[in-house]
Order: sequence, then structure tokens, then C-alpha cells
Amino acid sequence: MKKFPKHITGLKNLDKEFFEIIFKKTKEFKNEITSRRNKFPDLSKYSVLNLFLEDSTRTRISFELAEKHLGMKVVNFNAGLSSLSKGESLIDTVRNIDAMYFDFIVSRSSSAGFPELLINNSNARIINGGDGIYEHPTQGLLDIFTITEKFKSLKGLNVCIIGDISHSRVAMSNIFGLTKLGAKVSVCGPKSFIPEGIENLGVSIIDNTDNAIKQSDVVILLRVQLERNAGYLLPSLKEYNKYYGLSLKRLELNPELLVLHPGPWNTGVELDEEILNSHQIRFYEQVTNGLAIKIALFTLMSGKI
Repeated sequence: MKKFPKHITGLKNLDKEFFEIIFKKTKEFKNEITSRRNKFPDLSKYSVLNLFLEDSTRTRISFELAEKHLGMKVVNFNAGLSSLSKGESLIDTVRNIDAMYFDFIVSRSSSAGFPELLINNSNARIINGGDGIYEHPTQGLLDIFTITEKFKSLKGLNVCIIGDISHSRVAMSNIFGLTKLGAKVSVCGPKSFIPEGIENLGVSIIDNTDNAIKQSDVVILLRVQLERNAGYLLPSLKEYNKYYGLSLKRLELNPELLVLHPGPWNTGVELDEEILNSHQIRFYEQVTNGLAIKIALFTLMSGKI
């Protein structure tokens, strides 16, 4: 078996064999979480910096909780209280952080490629919590793990990603990971939300939401990323909901459909509030799985296999 990667920066460059290893550990740790036994490996000798330069709820909190479950020495970076506000360059900030000899850095940034900057200027193990519109590997891993809980095999499984593909790092990680594991991936959304040449990544395009729901085993909903000005690409959010939003009526088109969403969701835009209680929805299960995924990654990256 190959040595587990030092860094987790994306699913595009993660070898297929490591998915199974990660998911096996994730299942083990999820049982510890849900049973409230909370018996995890002791990583108290390791330090970790959560270097978040973008806002986050699920990703930031689940990383911090995972770190504390493992007994790690945790430091949270606050950009507004750092020397970045005094004019220090980001690369000098990173080099100063490296001089403190952190074992792990968990990063999130609006800049694609930020994990590579960390790798090139730090000796720490890097976990990418999202970089620009490029990748979000831990979200991709937890989404795929959630799918495997219902389906024994991903090979030939029809998965459609519906929504703002062009601004979504979640979409990219899911496309890279799912296609690598044999799923048939499609995308659906307004033309302005579908990147040109996306077919080159091995995905197909479905131009009708109802057809996407009928033809799929799994749908991954994405929100309209208003903070990246995606709303300007639409006539109106109300019209988006009409043509691409998930309602109970649309859910009835495929009673066996599994529905995921990375969160946060915009109620009344990509989904109607009434669907949140449906047994087909796994949004909160994804959050639990995300915590287990992160515990698994820290454990594997520290060699505690």
C-alpha cells in the first residue's frame, strides 16, 4: 500500500485507493460520534492552525471539534486581528506561522491555489478547507461517503449536480471524486452557471431539472453564490426557483432519489422549506459525516492507522 498523502489539497490528485481507506476510518469514527462514546486516537502531541481567510460555519466548527476530539493543540487564526491588517503580506504571514512549527494547517481562502502557497512556504501538513472556486476536498469526501451509506457501489450510479456549478469548488471536488470512483456525473443549471468545456471532465449536461431528477439516483443541490455575485447572472431568484428549485412536487418525480446539499442553503431559491423534513434529504447527516471525515484525515495523516 502507498504511504498516505502528507497533504489533502484536492480530490483530483487523490489516488483512488485512499478513498476506501478514508471511508473505512470514517465509518469507525462516525460510530464513536453517534454513540457518544467519543473514543478516538490520541493526537495530543500535534499542533494545528485553522487558517481561515473566508467565513465558514460547518467546515470551521467541524474541523475544530475534530481536532479537540483528538486532543490536538488548536490555534484559530483571525485575519482581522492579525498583521495582515497592518500591511503584512500573506506570504510573510505564512512564513512567520511556519517558524512556529505547526504540525498541521487547515486552510480556507477565496484564492484558488492557496494550499500550494502553504506547501511551498511551510513544513506543516496541509488540509484544504476550500480554495476559491477550485476545490473543497473534505466536502467532496463527506458527500461521497454519504452516498456510499445508501448505495453499495458508485460504479454506474447516476449523480446530478444542480445549481451554480461555475462558482462551486464543491462541484469540482465531487466531479473529480465521483468520476474517479466510477459514477456517471451530470450537471444541470442555467447556461450562465455551466462552465464552458465542463464535458471535458467526463460529465454530461442535462438542461431540464425534472429530467435530471427522474434520471438520477442522487442529486447534489448547490446554492446560488450571492457573495460571488452569481445572482447577477440570473433574471431573478424567483425565476431560478421556478425552473431549478427542488420542491415536494419535484421530489415526487423520483421517490428513491437521495438529495444532498453542502450548505448553507438559500430557502426559496434552490429548495423549498417544505422538503427539509423529507426522508430523501441527508443534509444534517452530511454534517455528522463531515466531522467523522475530518477525524479520519487527521488520524491517517499522522500515521495512526
